[in-house]
Amino acid sequence: MEPIGETSASKRRRMSGRGGLDGPGGGVWLREIGGLSSRGFSYRHRASEDLVLRFEIYRKLKSHRGCVNTISFNSSGDILVSGSDDRQVIMWDWEIGNVKLSFHSGHHNNVFNAKIMPYTDDRRIVTCAADGQVRYAQLAESGSVKTSLLAKHHGRAHRLAIEPGSPHVFYSCGEDGLVQHFDLRTKNVTELFTCHPIDDRLPVIQLNAIAIDPRDPNLFAVAGSDQFTRLYDIRKYKWDGSTDFGQPAYYFCPPHLISDEQVGITGLAFSDQSELLVSYNDEFIYLFTQDMGLGPDAVTSEVAVSSSSTVLKEKVNPQVYKGHMNSETVKGVNFFGPKCEYVASGSDCGRIFIWKKRGGELIRVMDADEDVVNCVEPHPHEVMLASSGLEDDVKIWTPKAIEKAILPTNIQQTRPKPRGWMYRISSPQDLLLQLFSMERRRTDSGDDRDDSSSSATGRDLMELIFTFNGNNASDSDDGGDASGPEDLFN
Repeated sequence: MEPIGETSASKRRRMSGRGGLDGPGGGVWLREIGGLSSRGFSYRHRASEDLVLRFEIYRKLKSHRGCVNTISFNSSGDILVSGSDDRQVIMWDWEIGNVKLSFHSGHHNNVFNAKIMPYTDDRRIVTCAADGQVRYAQLAESGSVKTSLLAKHHGRAHRLAIEPGSPHVFYSCGEDGLVQHFDLRTKNVTELFTCHPIDDRLPVIQLNAIAIDPRDPNLFAVAGSDQFTRLYDIRKYKWDGSTDFGQPAYYFCPPHLISDEQVGITGLAFSDQSELLVSYNDEFIYLFTQDMGLGPDAVTSEVAVSSSSTVLKEKVNPQVYKGHMNSETVKGVNFFGPKCEYVASGSDCGRIFIWKKRGGELIRVMDADEDVVNCVEPHPHEVMLASSGLEDDVKIWTPKAIEKAILPTNIQQTRPKPRGWMYRISSPQDLLLQLFSMERRRTDSGDDRDDSSSSATGRDLMELIFTFNGNNASDSDDGGDASGPEDLFN
């Protein structure tokens, strides 16, 4: 096994000389004669649209035996970590294609997120998975790996968020609506709050995404099975548990979706300028600035929009990015470029879409997967992307093409038909959880219900059962494992 914490200076030298990275538009000649500063060259080089149009697959990383659901770089960018349905976590020397280390995550189901903690010599990795567990892997110099359970969600746990620059602090979110705060110094786990809807349409908001503002790490956003992104300020939390922290500081939502109960959110990302990128299922991607927040009360905002408040609609006018399809899986979304000049996303059509952040112009579409692309991850320092999806490999993209690409003519620009995956019930445990929640709501409302209320409950019950049966018949969300009712008692 190679040393995990080795420096990346030699690799950066090799990267700078690789075909394509110093290609047309790179400004190499100007830099050599002193006509462009090192900082100016770096920015011009990494922000070049010319290079984005020259992306090609540089290498495929093959070792997983299932869908690759998560990819992320370490802070220096020389190591890529991936997690898969095979429950393995792999650390790659992505440039030469070697596996530096591969280990079993300790999870009992598909790994959904894996991240290397910064400033730990690349020896501390946190993961979450479809089994709801949040786990901690410690890598010894000998190459051995010790994994331990930190906490568990009641339902799948999709995402983790590391406090920028911290080797100790991170957050998790899950389909039980719970947001948890972790400190590895003490192994302390704090249940911050459970995310509830603004009405009783759902028992909880099933959370798919969490992101921290890099300019102000006190602020973090969560989103999931409804139309709102909620922004919280951790400074308002009382660590003795004396106050209710469940009220967001701001809600974010495009005005035309505020009353739409059919959409949900799969991915979030903050830019270095504190802009918030939100990817909707069966809809589009939107960019919010801080002044577009709806305030701490989404109900008031909904009433205002339903009353045709032109003031609110003019204030909340996020940039939109169109063309991709996001219906079948939990897709992320990301910024790309030294100053977040571009927006990148995967698609159900198996392609990567790249837009200019300013103006929303689609400039690049790349074939990347036979089925679905879920993850598009930018390198922290270089002009490079990594992508993964329902195939069992990771693809590395660099601008090495001789000719600039042009947009294909067969891009789907229409809104895809909803598949209902956002409320997916993929196991008997999920079904029972929903049934218990339904019964609790019925009991809380009292016994003096009329026939129409009983009928509504019956319809809800039948919908749950049909959803459960349909999801097990074609379980495509994140490659989840199907299980039968007998598993409840074994």
